[in-house]
Amino acid sequence: MSIDMKWERLGLLYCPSSTNQHPKLISHAANPLPVFIEGDVCRVFFSGRDTDNRSSVGAVDIDIVKRKVVQEHSHPFFEHGPEGSFYADGVSIGNCYEINGVRYMLFMGWQNQKGGHWRGDIGRLVVKPDLTLELENNVPLMNSDSIDPISLSYPWVVRNAMGGYSMWYGSTTAWDAGNGEMLHVINYASSADGHNWNREGLAVPYELGIAQAFSRPTVLGNIDTGYEMWFSYRSGGGGQAYRIGYARSNDGRKWELLLEKAGLDVSTDGWDSEMIEYPFVFDHNGQRYMLYNGNGYGKTGFGLAVLAHG
Repeated sequence: MSIDMKWERLGLLYCPSSTNQHPKLISHAANPLPVFIEGDVCRVFFSGRDTDNRSSVGAVDIDIVKRKVVQEHSHPFFEHGPEGSFYADGVSIGNCYEINGVRYMLFMGWQNQKGGHWRGDIGRLVVKPDLTLELENNVPLMNSDSIDPISLSYPWVVRNAMGGYSMWYGSTTAWDAGNGEMLHVINYASSADGHNWNREGLAVPYELGIAQAFSRPTVLGNIDTGYEMWFSYRSGGGGQAYRIGYARSNDGRKWELLLEKAGLDVSTDGWDSEMIEYPFVFDHNGQRYMLYNGNGYGKTGFGLAVLAHG
C-alpha cells in the first residue's frame, strides 16, 4: 500500500467550450469517470452544466497515454430529470460496477429546494454495451433514512473478491457544524447482491476545522492488501476551497485519515491553482493515474496525474 505518494501532473486534458456545445453541456466537466473502450482509449464521462447550473452527463473519448482527445461527443448521454424528480437539478456521477454482466453507473441526483438547502439522493444508470446510459428507476436506489437523515452524495462501489459489494458515499450530518461549513462525511454500506444495501454509518473520521466537508471518494484495494481512498474535502476554516485528501483502511469499514499523504496540491498558477477536487484513481498498464478537477468545481475542465515511482 502506498505510504508516501507523489503525483506528477500531466496537464489539462479537456475543458468544454461554449462554442457549438449542446445547451445541456455549456460549461463544466466535473466528476470524470473513465470507461476503457480499446487499448489506451477510454470514454471519460463527466457532469456538464446548462445555463441554470443543472448538470447532465456528457463524455469525451481520450487516449490516456498520448493525452489527447480522440472524439468529443456533442450530445449528453443522460440529462437531468423533470421538475419534481429526484434528479431534477443535476446528475453528478460516481463510478461503475457490474452485477451478473450488467454494468451500472451510480450518481447523485440533485434537488434545489425553494427557500431551503439543496439535497441529494443516490440513483443508478444502466450502462448498455454501446456505452449509452439509461435510468434504471424513477425512484432513488438510496435516499434519506435514520442513518442519512439529510442528504446523500457521490457513491463509489467495489465488488469484493470473496463476494458481495462495498459502497462509500457522502452523507450530510449538519448544514452548519458551528464554523460556517457543513459537516458532510463519508459513510459505508454493504450488500450481498449489489442491489439492496445495509448502511453501517461513518467510515472515514472527520476533524472539524481541518476536514469536515468530504466529497467523491475513489477507492482501490481489497481485503488482502488493504484499501486506499482519495477524496476531496474542505476544512471549514477561512473559506478554504477543495483539496484532495487520502485515507487508508485494512477492512474498508474503518479508515485512518492521512491528509498529508495525498501527494497532490494546487498548482502555483493555471487551471488548478485555486482548488483540486473530484478525483478518480485507476490503474492502466502498470501505471496508476488520477483524473481530477480544478478551479470552479470543474469549470476549467479535468486533468490527469500519474503516480511517480520511487
